[in-house]
Formats: sequence, C-alpha cells, structure tokens
Amino acid sequence: MILLKLFWSFLLIGFGSFGGLSMIPQISNEVLSHGWMTAEQVTDIVAIAEMTPGPLGLNCASFAGMQAAGIPGAIAANLGVLMPSITLCAAAAVFFHKFRNSRVMQWILVGVRPICLGMVVGVILSLSGSNYWSGTGLNLTGIAIGAVDLFLLLKCKSGVPTVLLFSAAAGLVLYGALGLPA
Repeated sequence: MILLKLFWSFLLIGFGSFGGLSMIPQISNEVLSHGWMTAEQVTDIVAIAEMTPGPLGLNCASFAGMQAAGIPGAIAANLGVLMPSITLCAAAAVFFHKFRNSRVMQWILVGVRPICLGMVVGVILSLSGSNYWSGTGLNLTGIAIGAVDLFLLLKCKSGVPTVLLFSAAAGLVLYGALGLPA
C-alpha cells in the first residue's frame, strides 16, 4: 500500500509543478503529511538532490522513496514523478506520427526550427562573452582552447567527452599551473 501512496503522491507532484525548485514545497508537504520523513530529512534530501546530477524532482523522489520503502519505494516514487513526462512524450509522439505528413505540421516545424537555432545561437553568444572576453580585453587562451575544441569536434570527429576532458586539462595546465590570465 505504501508503494501505491508513494506513486500517487509523486504523480501529483509531477503533474502539479513545473519542475525544479517549484517542486520543493509539494515534495515537502507530501512526505511530511504522510510521515515518511521529518522536516530535517526533507531539508537534507533537497540539499543532496541539488548537489547530485539529474533533475531535482527525480533525485528527491529517489531519496524520499528509498527512505519510506527502500528500493521498491524509490522505484514507485520515480515512476510517479516521471509519469507526466512519459505521458506528454507519448502523446506528442502519437500526435507527430499521426500528422507528420500534414501541411500544417510542416509549416509548424518550419517555424520552430529557426526558433531553436536562434536559442542555440543566443546561448553561444552569451557564453562566448563570458568565456572569451575579460575585463582587460580578449582572452586569447580561452579562444585558443575553443578553436582546438572546434577542430577536435569538426575535423577529428572527437566525441564530446573527449573534448570536455581536453578542455579541462588545458584549463588546469594553462590557467592553473602556468598561471595565464583568464
């Protein structure tokens, strides 16, 4: 019965919030009202969930479910909090499959693609300003690392993890060990 309660509680949290920090009051209310955790434990799981990789709601569901009913509880809570996303993705897939040849769907996609590209370019420009420009001028070291990264990605067909490791090592050596200005 506790597994069903965990699933239902986290299902309500998933459908009733917009993700991220907006989930914390609902999570707190649900786990406290059912007596699954104390207020101090809720504070701890939020802090741990913020520090660990992955979505806050999923991390909190894992910890709260584990606290309440062990591994089966963590699975039930995770399934509950994921159900809204699973439902929306499945509905979108059915909708897209059904209307994929529709002229209206093609027009929608023609409009959405430039928006997505614009958002990516906006992020690139925003990050470029902070990564390649410092208070004293251009950050030539950062530009050099970025150019090598681009070369590794496009010409050498290196994977993203390889490029990230290279960039981290280059940053440690150039900025840390050699003390080049950032």
